[in-house]
Amino acid sequence: MIRLAFNFFVIIGIAICSQPCFSADKDRPYVVIHRQGDFGCHTFRIPGIVKTKSGTLLAVYDMRYESRRDLQGHIDIGLSRSTDGGKTWESPRPIMDMGEFEGLPQDQNGCSDPNVLIDTATGEILVSALWAHGKPGTHQWVGKGSEPGHDPELSSQFMFVRSQDDGQTWSDPENWTTRLKNSSWFLFAPAPGNGITLANGILVIPTQGRDATGTPFSNLTWSGDHGKTWTVSSPARSNTTESAVVELSDGSLMLNSRDNRNRQDKSETNGRAVSVTFDLGTHWTVHNSDHGALPEPVCMGSLISHRLSDDRTVLFFSNPHHKSQRKNMTVQMSLDDGATWAKQILLDEDGGAYSSLVMVDDSTLGILYESSRADLIFQTIQLKEFGL
Repeated sequence: MIRLAFNFFVIIGIAICSQPCFSADKDRPYVVIHRQGDFGCHTFRIPGIVKTKSGTLLAVYDMRYESRRDLQGHIDIGLSRSTDGGKTWESPRPIMDMGEFEGLPQDQNGCSDPNVLIDTATGEILVSALWAHGKPGTHQWVGKGSEPGHDPELSSQFMFVRSQDDGQTWSDPENWTTRLKNSSWFLFAPAPGNGITLANGILVIPTQGRDATGTPFSNLTWSGDHGKTWTVSSPARSNTTESAVVELSDGSLMLNSRDNRNRQDKSETNGRAVSVTFDLGTHWTVHNSDHGALPEPVCMGSLISHRLSDDRTVLFFSNPHHKSQRKNMTVQMSLDDGATWAKQILLDEDGGAYSSLVMVDDSTLGILYESSRADLIFQTIQLKEFGL
């Protein structure tokens, strides 16, 4: 489908080929992935994006068929592929759909909050997400929307699908709940966005949950054998949820987390909770940028690292840069492992919520995000705009 700047539509094959539209912010082009109601789907939300070993961009997201609301509802995990650096995208298709499991309708078998990870050694692609079975009218983060135990009728489930052919075909869903979730916890789930492969080949997914008291926490889940087995780390922080993870220049891992305390805290200490571990999450320390460096309205954010041609490591972070509203979608950079942040590039003054960053090539940063212009849009930023 071609979407022109003035909303004329032409259908050609299976691709969403978007001519550049122009934003109010410096006329930066953007590509619409989904507008509300497209493809028979009410809303797309919760983006994640990665680049495969062959250079294909894979965008994953919630396909919320009937409304914008979170689980429980009729929601599948969807995928769009781009083989030209994000200029055009294949039509969306579900890759995790639990159907009418055990006779319950699809609106009682929703899947949500995808995390996508590339194993850079093998090329395998892993998408994890949360599946909720039954419990109509509930929310997994509230009350008994998800409960202690492992049974799908009680607890939301930690699921994987895998692809070994650049995202063209996908495995049936694998249920890892009994192997990962402490049975006393109310909830254990992947954090939406992307996972990473460390320099030593270990796979890492940011994860989150509700402990035995129902209190939220953020942590890591990692695999040293290409996803055959996984280890769940200790919590990095309490009363935090959706996180992003990067490997720093000294080999430590930084976990950058959404913090529920920011619902009330609009002072100078409003900001992301930032933790560091040198042992894959057995022990954690608070980073010096914790609370204050990266303001947030309580929302998911994205964090990635990139090695520059001069061997420096740069971090990029995106979120709605505002203490109380999901607006001012902004990308920032750090050249000192997140100690300080500079060069804010504003993408969407009127909106912006969940986002996911990716390196399109060595000189181009890409971002997939929930925008004021459409459910999901994709934009690129040249690294020279950051002075790199």
